[in-house]
Amino acid sequence: MAVTQRRGRKIMMAPAEMDEFLTTQRTCRVATVSADGAPHVSPLWFAWDGTSLWLYSITRSKRWADLRRDPRVAVTVDAGEDYGELRGVELSGTVEFVGEAPRTGEPDPELVDVERLFARKNFGLDEMPHDGRHAWMRLTPESIASWDFRKLASL
Repeated sequence: MAVTQRRGRKIMMAPAEMDEFLTTQRTCRVATVSADGAPHVSPLWFAWDGTSLWLYSITRSKRWADLRRDPRVAVTVDAGEDYGELRGVELSGTVEFVGEAPRTGEPDPELVDVERLFARKNFGLDEMPHDGRHAWMRLTPESIASWDFRKLASL
């Protein structure tokens, strides 16, 4: 995974820090481009597998419709309340749709590991519950920027 960040190198996350952050955070914000060209941002739970961000979206959502038409996306995962605590990662690229849509739980070898990750992280379960309303998208980022303002104290 290439890091393309130029500014803020002193506060960017190291690869291990970024992996830990993306593995433990639950909610991201997904930015898409609407049919009329306007931006659309919506929150969503996700899973990080160390290489790709997996998004489990309702298939009848504006986000899903936007991405089916134009799969380019920017996703932000961030945390912190006070300025000196702010940290986050922005990932951008093109999503790929993976598996059946909507997902009903038909066996899919490509989804076994990510569904286990997602179910444990978000539901405390070993198996993914399927409601026939959601489906998977994978973002293998083309660019990544990160920041951790807690590092400012040591500069």
